[in-house]
Amino acid sequence: MEHGSGPEPDAQHAVTGRIPLAVVVVDGAGLVSHWSTGARRLFGHTREEAVGRPAVDLLPVSGALPDEPRARGAYEDYDAYRDFGPDLEASLGGRTSYTAAGRARLGDPGPDRIDVLWWAYPLVGPGPERLLVLAADAAGLHADAHDEDAGAVERIAPGFALHTEFDGADELARRLPEILPSMSVGESSRIVSQVLELGYPVLEFSQSDRVPVTPDWGVPRRAERRARRRAAQQGAVPQPRQVPDEPEDLEYAAVREHLEFLNEVSGRIGTSLDLSKTIIEVSRAVVPRFTDVAGTYLREQVVAGEGFPDGPPDATTMWHRVALEHTDEPGRWDDVVPVGESMPFPVHTPFFQCMTTGQPVLVPRISEEMGTKIAAQFEKRDIRPLISNRSMLVVPLKARNVVLGFMILLRHPERPVFNDMDRVTGAELAARAGLVLDNARMYTYQESVAETLQDSMLPHIAPRMAGCDIATRYLPGTLLGRVGGDWFDSVKLPGSRTALVVGDVMGHGLNSAAMMGQLRTAVQTMAALDLPPAQLLRNLDDLAQRLGENYLATCLYAVYDPIAGELQIANAGHIPPVVVRAEDGRSELLDLPTGAPIGVGGVPFETVRVPVAPGDRLVMCTDGLVEMRGEDIGVGLATLCESAAHPAASMDDACDTIIRALNTRGGRKDDVALLMARLNGVMPEDVAHWQLALDPREVGRARRLVRERLAAWDLQAVAENAELLVGELVTNAVRHAHGRHVELRLVRTDVLLCEVEDDDHTLPTLCSAGPADEAGRGLNVVERLAREWGASRTAAGKSVWFELGLPGRRR
Repeated sequence: MEHGSGPEPDAQHAVTGRIPLAVVVVDGAGLVSHWSTGARRLFGHTREEAVGRPAVDLLPVSGALPDEPRARGAYEDYDAYRDFGPDLEASLGGRTSYTAAGRARLGDPGPDRIDVLWWAYPLVGPGPERLLVLAADAAGLHADAHDEDAGAVERIAPGFALHTEFDGADELARRLPEILPSMSVGESSRIVSQVLELGYPVLEFSQSDRVPVTPDWGVPRRAERRARRRAAQQGAVPQPRQVPDEPEDLEYAAVREHLEFLNEVSGRIGTSLDLSKTIIEVSRAVVPRFTDVAGTYLREQVVAGEGFPDGPPDATTMWHRVALEHTDEPGRWDDVVPVGESMPFPVHTPFFQCMTTGQPVLVPRISEEMGTKIAAQFEKRDIRPLISNRSMLVVPLKARNVVLGFMILLRHPERPVFNDMDRVTGAELAARAGLVLDNARMYTYQESVAETLQDSMLPHIAPRMAGCDIATRYLPGTLLGRVGGDWFDSVKLPGSRTALVVGDVMGHGLNSAAMMGQLRTAVQTMAALDLPPAQLLRNLDDLAQRLGENYLATCLYAVYDPIAGELQIANAGHIPPVVVRAEDGRSELLDLPTGAPIGVGGVPFETVRVPVAPGDRLVMCTDGLVEMRGEDIGVGLATLCESAAHPAASMDDACDTIIRALNTRGGRKDDVALLMARLNGVMPEDVAHWQLALDPREVGRARRLVRERLAAWDLQAVAENAELLVGELVTNAVRHAHGRHVELRLVRTDVLLCEVEDDDHTLPTLCSAGPADEAGRGLNVVERLAREWGASRTAAGKSVWFELGLPGRRR
């Protein structure tokens, strides 16, 4: 172990150290799951011998408290560090939920006994790990200590950095992941995060030295460090650093101070890609060490995250004051130069000179004349008392030869004025800050573009469809990649049916999003043709192969018929949906033929009919919600079933419950699309159906049937319009049908839906009828009076429908 020389009497300081560590991880059953090389050296068991065995059999170490006498066997306990909980055996047995540390001797009494220090960390989380044990041979401390220190070490006990006064724990904590070299990234990061919350390992000496433990894997020291150690062992006196002459020393100190300041500022800015946070970091980094007042101005396009023309700004360019930091009394600057104000700067000001030349402008003292010129920009506000006789430095915020903004730095009159070295320091500071701001600006711009693109591609689904309520959720995979290939959709079909779709394009980024847009449009188009689910996926697969060999996607397509009370579902390589039964709250994964992903080709698809009852819920999602790297997908599917069955006050609450249950496990990198539909159904008494002969006289009969049924439903308020529109549709159907009767159906839900079907495949279109034309006005009447109308092909011909809003009901 390496550490500094012993402290002076009554001194207390912290020094760093190295010590070989034994690393052992114990699972919930008390069995060893990880056993490091250091553990083999310390305890004598190989990894093959240790993994899977009870930890208490392999770690005969404890830190028993003095008031808890124990039988002495092959090992002896002493000098327990009693402030940190129970002994190690209690930790191994799972009887503690907080950190513990101790010291003991391993082996029979005699010179060969090993002086052992240990730390125990309880672990929680989804993994099997439940205890992390670190142990070390303390004998090496005395062996490596200098002679003058060895006698001073009366007692060595382990502790935790968060529970001591050691200030260097944060720096050393970055090396903590190195002690878990054989674990996966997910396991080690999960364990290390908990260890850092509980306290970094630290050794406490009786002379008040605190030595944080860092892992030693036998990495050779630098040649300079080895040379110093050899010189110390040989008793050589190190040569002191040559002290320069006084003028050079002062210059050296000044340069060093400026470099340290720049290094400190560089570490404090750019911790986030959030533009607002970055602006605040840049402003606060210079006050009060470098200046007393710092005002930051940016182009309005930068603040908005937009692009702007190349070339230098001019006198018409608007500059937005985004931050103001100062050391004066509160409120003195805020009322005169409030944050958020925008203004141009005229040619005669040093600010215009800075932003057009891109170079810092130094004003040793702001004269009364210059203060008057600057104050002229501020209407009805006199800022001369704030700036007069102060030293000013204006530095440009540039990136890639573009001026994004500038900073106005002011010092109090009693403080030394800015000099040429400050000008150089300010320029370097502005260059670093400008690059950080530009990165944040571009990220904000790209994020805005990505969100706009994703929002334009994802549909805005109506929460109510015929016989069902729908709720959706979309989550991007990462904050840096908000565009993905996951999508959901719903399409209104003839016969009061609804098509429900969830798909997942393989891959991420703009290419996947573009492919998703093409496939979603194709699904909507083919759904309007009322194709069976299996045939629709077949056509979609053919289309993907024509578009390119890299077009691969999974898709789940379901058609809900609220009148028949059934689902027709076909699957193309997608995870199965979940159905939650309203009768008993039971949830189940539907057993569907998996099929192959869209774009593979040559694989048939199959439609499955699933009976459903009113109140049942259908949950469809992409694999990003249930799939976790390193975890069987069955675990996620089981969690999905469990969370979907949880009672909820609304559909939105039910979606949020699922997201919380599956999104809090950590490690999710894929996009998530979730669609939930409550299948309310349509009761038989809310449906009226008639067959009409191909006879013009049936038009009058159709009107009478509609009027009578609406009276029975107490919907006389819409009867007049309904009769008129039904007459127009039936007239067209009777005129164009070939040999099959006409079907007329009324459906009462939140709206009144009327459908007229015939065996003609030609879809009607709106047309302009002249004064002498005998036809062509019917659909214009429908367009004017109906809430919504449409036409689509069916297997036997076509269906033309319209909707009327019902009084007192909202959709």
